[in-house]
Amino acid sequence: MLQELLCRRKDVLMILPYVAIVQEKISGLSSFGVELGFFVEEYAASKGRFPPTRRREKKSLYVATIEKGHSLVNSLIETGRISSLGLVVVDELHMIGEGSRGAILEMTLAKILYASRTTQIIGMSATLNNVEDLQDFLQAEYYTSQFRPVELKEYLKINDAIYSVDCQAVNGMTFSRLLNYKYSDALKKMDPDHLVALVTEVIPNYSCIVFCPSKKNCENVAEMLCKFLSKDYLKHKEKEKCELIKSLKSSTSGHLCPVLKCTIPFGVAYHHSGLTSDERKLLEEAYSAGILCLFTCTSTLAAGVNLPARRVILRAPYVAKEFIKRNQYKQMTGRAGRAGIDSIGESILILQEKDKQQVLELINGPLENCYSHLVQEFTKGIQSLFLSLVGLKIATNLCDIYQFMKGTLFGVQQKILLKEKSLWEITVESLQYLIEKGLLQKDTIHNSEEESQCNFHITKLGRASFKGTIDLAYCNILYRDLKKGLEGLVLESLLHLIYLTTPYDLVPQCDPDWMVYFRQFSQLSVAEQNVATLLGVSESFIGKKASGQAIRKKVDKDIVNRLYLSFVLYSLLKETNIWSVSEKFNMPRGYVQNLLTGAASFSSCVLHFCEELEEFWVYKALLVELTKKLTYCVQAELIPLMEVTGVLEGRAKQLYNAGYKTLVHLANANPEVLIRTIDHLSRRQAKQIVSSAKMLLHEKAEALQEEAEELLRLPADFPGVLDSSSTIRHEASLGT
Repeated sequence: MLQELLCRRKDVLMILPYVAIVQEKISGLSSFGVELGFFVEEYAASKGRFPPTRRREKKSLYVATIEKGHSLVNSLIETGRISSLGLVVVDELHMIGEGSRGAILEMTLAKILYASRTTQIIGMSATLNNVEDLQDFLQAEYYTSQFRPVELKEYLKINDAIYSVDCQAVNGMTFSRLLNYKYSDALKKMDPDHLVALVTEVIPNYSCIVFCPSKKNCENVAEMLCKFLSKDYLKHKEKEKCELIKSLKSSTSGHLCPVLKCTIPFGVAYHHSGLTSDERKLLEEAYSAGILCLFTCTSTLAAGVNLPARRVILRAPYVAKEFIKRNQYKQMTGRAGRAGIDSIGESILILQEKDKQQVLELINGPLENCYSHLVQEFTKGIQSLFLSLVGLKIATNLCDIYQFMKGTLFGVQQKILLKEKSLWEITVESLQYLIEKGLLQKDTIHNSEEESQCNFHITKLGRASFKGTIDLAYCNILYRDLKKGLEGLVLESLLHLIYLTTPYDLVPQCDPDWMVYFRQFSQLSVAEQNVATLLGVSESFIGKKASGQAIRKKVDKDIVNRLYLSFVLYSLLKETNIWSVSEKFNMPRGYVQNLLTGAASFSSCVLHFCEELEEFWVYKALLVELTKKLTYCVQAELIPLMEVTGVLEGRAKQLYNAGYKTLVHLANANPEVLIRTIDHLSRRQAKQIVSSAKMLLHEKAEALQEEAEELLRLPADFPGVLDSSSTIRHEASLGT
């Protein structure tokens, strides 16, 4: 990537699977950008400019999630700038075979291959099997290596015995040792898997990760372990653990999870999606610094942030209720032993006798094959692809679209994946669906022989859906809701706008607490009640649901549930405290956080949707502000600091209280002073925060400089142009 940016003078796109990894990479790479003179830009959640800023001299490294990477490539193709992209790096390439996100990744890569002959693609994965299909799709060379800087030793545990995984052995394993640990009757009952024995062999001097099948099990295991750990563990880094608890309390407005309160003094914590972003970041930092020595976590950590361990323990060969796949097993065990951190790594899979044969087949068998999901995911896959192909003018007739499809991973695998219909039939059917939905129009044709040569063009609704990256299953519903909203848009509070930007895909999972719903409903102002009335949800209906009465009148369940979720978001924007809102609505705090993140992303999508439809001009300015509120959900004075990658609400409060109140203050900060001023901040984190702030400041200054030069190019007879541009240039130099 550095070679491409500095030597070949081209932009680079790095695609990563999760927002957390994007932010981790931004933090790590910003110092390179500051020192070597290129920009590091974040494209994740609601962050990212479309089209990206055109740079005069410095090149950009775009670090993006799968979804944002796709939008960025679309934007570059549309503006004729795809050739400015010299290199695309895809981490965890095997995700191309995973659901709708895999379909989006496949679309992105197929478009790059079709639209640019000069862009190189590098895909990386530790868990790929049918590589030939991907080679064919990407027209790629294949490089593979079994080398691992730190040797990984794999073990299986059955009852008291530990076996070494040995592919040379007759049954795939050889006896290694018996567990030597004296168990009381109480401990045997509480810990039948001997987790206490396994973790105390490595902690507190080395780190350990225990993967558990469910979120609740993570918390239970963490508590159980701490009940039986020696009191000596409390003395290990005692002061630092006290600081961590203080930081957790201050970042959550005085709230502290009772489980973490019990476990952190022992150096133990759970890690799953039920944590808030602030909690997760503080716990990850503490683990990386050795303050915490043990994480109990769900499988999502395996593909998440970089948290290696000396020993990884898999509590059972299951993820939720599903038997583990080999790819998942490799991802989890791959956390053990990392170069520069540990000299060895080991994994232990705990299993029952009944699962022994299936586990042996798992660990000695091949990795699962990777198959295209482009056609399985209709509205997020093939139909979305065809809409964008026509919208971007990549392919506008049936023959060209069919040829494009033949070049996708699905096209490569069509003989395996297609049983009943041909690729041609699927292509025709998908285009017909888009026409019926009013997203595409077909030019008039005179006879059936010309059918294959007829051209398609995108409708206004189609362009809005494509630009807003709206799931095509919801585009007509969104249009209808926005149109209806115009008839009586309530602007006395944010509730109506929040309802319109509450993500549709979260609605089916919503299960309202009707007593809470009724309580919230009865506290609405007159204006807020008008919103509910416009939507057709009455207080009497909610009251009857809360009291368990039978209801004859039919009410749209999706609207009722969506309004409930918008109540949660509305409370969150008023209180800016996830803990109090989660208690008020009886919801896990992690779920509330995910709802907020989803709403911020969807609000950004709805904004781009409205920008393409003149009738929705009124929403544009309103949604810019709402998106910002949903993205940060803090007091206004903290927003400039939270624009810096890696600075969440808790850290922003610490920085603000310490006198770092603007981006300029932070960019000019001395990392050594920051360490002394801010609690629980390592030297590495301090340097990353300063580098990220400098990078952001440089970007803003460059944008002002660009604007100044653009104005200077205008004819001199425009009154006031030179005055305003010189002012902007002066501001840009001040910013730098």
